[in-house]
Amino acid sequence: MEQTLEAGPITRARAEYVERFSLSQRMEHLAIMITFTGLAITGLPQKYAGAALSQWLIIHMGGIELTRLIHRILSFIFTAGALYHAGIIFVSIARHQFRPNIFFSFRDYRDAIAVLRYDLGISDKHPEFDRFDFRQKFEYWGIVFGGIIMLISGYFLMFPIFFTRILPGQAIPVAKVFHSYEGLMAFLVIIIWHLYGAHLEPDKFPGDTTIFTGKISRERMQKEHSLEYERIVREERERDEKAQEEKEKIDEKVN
Repeated sequence: MEQTLEAGPITRARAEYVERFSLSQRMEHLAIMITFTGLAITGLPQKYAGAALSQWLIIHMGGIELTRLIHRILSFIFTAGALYHAGIIFVSIARHQFRPNIFFSFRDYRDAIAVLRYDLGISDKHPEFDRFDFRQKFEYWGIVFGGIIMLISGYFLMFPIFFTRILPGQAIPVAKVFHSYEGLMAFLVIIIWHLYGAHLEPDKFPGDTTIFTGKISRERMQKEHSLEYERIVREERERDEKAQEEKEKIDEKVN
């Protein structure tokens, strides 16, 4: 990074870390982490009810009826979290504070090819990422669309009589298939993809605490999200210059 992008002395004195996630975003992640884990623990044993581990879990959760009740309560909490997230987005759009940095663009396709070339040793240049790279966007939209499928199909299964009054009866077994296999796929994606990418890969092992503390080191930010880091440093420098100008104006008035 060019020397001109380095933050001024005021910024360097602030901290070696920058805030990547707000308290609200961290609480959202914690809520979805807890509810997803609970839904998987109570849902998968119902899908594989004949397995010995499933029967052991169901027995220790108080039986099948209590397991189903816990699953439904968690689904309501998950629904509330999804509505809250959607509300935050709409409010940010209304206040003109929304940045569409989570949407896919053609650049993500080019970044994916560049990462593949870098990993294979074909290129020695690693692509520069903004706030989210293509893998993080894939995970986010997977959660969004997967969550929509799980919620719709789940409510179909929870209230079959209501929905079959307005839809054909075949809607219920279709919803069961969607709910069952989307739940399994989401579980596998979290276990195989997310846990490795967020906590087990060499650069982050034994775990990435950013989503829990909200803070990320400037060194890591510059390495993993260099475009966002450049923007942050530029904004800090502009604030420093503005603060310096205001200080000089006050000094002039005093003198």
